[in-house]
Amino acid sequence: MATGRAIVVGGGIGGLGAALALLRHGWQVTVLERAAEAQEIGAGLSLMANGLRALDALGVGAAVRSHGRSGPAGGLRDRTGRWLSRVPGAELERTLGTGAVGIHRAELHAVLRATLPADALVTDARVTDVDPDAGEVHYRAADTVRGDLVVGADGLRSVLRARLWPDLPPPVYAGSTTWRAVLAWPHPLPTAVTWDPGAEFGIVPMDDGRVYWYAAVTAPPGGHEPDERGAVLDRFGSWHEPIPSLVAATPPEAVLRHDIHHLATPLPSYVRRRVALLGDAAHAMTPYLGQGAQLALEDAVTLGAACAAGPADLPAALAAYDRQRRPRTQEVARASLRAGRYGQQLRNPVAVAARDTLLRLTPARMALRAMARYADWTPPTA
Repeated sequence: MATGRAIVVGGGIGGLGAALALLRHGWQVTVLERAAEAQEIGAGLSLMANGLRALDALGVGAAVRSHGRSGPAGGLRDRTGRWLSRVPGAELERTLGTGAVGIHRAELHAVLRATLPADALVTDARVTDVDPDAGEVHYRAADTVRGDLVVGADGLRSVLRARLWPDLPPPVYAGSTTWRAVLAWPHPLPTAVTWDPGAEFGIVPMDDGRVYWYAAVTAPPGGHEPDERGAVLDRFGSWHEPIPSLVAATPPEAVLRHDIHHLATPLPSYVRRRVALLGDAAHAMTPYLGQGAQLALEDAVTLGAACAAGPADLPAALAAYDRQRRPRTQEVARASLRAGRYGQQLRNPVAVAARDTLLRLTPARMALRAMARYADWTPPTA
């Protein structure tokens, strides 16, 4: 078992996952979270087979499933409600071994956090700098902590990425803005996505009679409305049910709005001496394949397995981590960008009609195999 000390910068889903993975292999771990209170902001997410397998490898899969819900099979629709493509639920489980599980991000975060030792998480610890040779992390006004390994899990605007790759361009706007919300809903719904030129609406059922919905439109960056729920109703109120009813039933204060950004210039490496990046810090991507959280959890499990022997041969361990993670995550990031251009961001009427026709003619099993390409992943062994 390892006996080294790891400093994880960032207490989100990826950071907590990395902390658990390293703890399971004998590392002492300190997580530095910049927020004053340890919690996850946001709405819901759909955990796919790869994310669930990563959580199983972290020892929390059963607990997460108890807080989530597998919804009935769904697929893709147009704004009138006509199905463009259906996902056969039984076939999905046969192909991937499990269906998708809808869960609130805060509940997933709480399960991960509860598994950590009480003293492992340090809040109100905004990191300002890192020394990749010494493994020193500077935070707050003048605090410093040192580890054999430093994990950069500090998200889209990663301080560690900017410090270690100063010439890399920052994340860029992907061309779309998105609204998200969770609400109580008394009727069972399938997991489904609806497309219209330049717009998308997704529905994910969750536990305890709740539903997570999101809406995205192609728009200039930086837009905000005094009534964001009203803005969603204006854009999606004429779409098929239950979309207008879901939005109308959502408390206005529950609606979150964020522009979509991604790391358009891929990193040449996820490793710089004692530092390894993971999750959005390494490969921030668009959400169109739903793989952001899944890949962060994959990263965490892979990093833990690579470093299972401890700090004695850390350069080789981190090189193995980079070799395993960078090709896959950057491939998925490229595919997600293409999926957005082919899906939500497609606006040309002729191209939209051709796409919809192609989807209706594509056999369900073929569409499922395309989906499984990204969700089919097996955790590495130490």
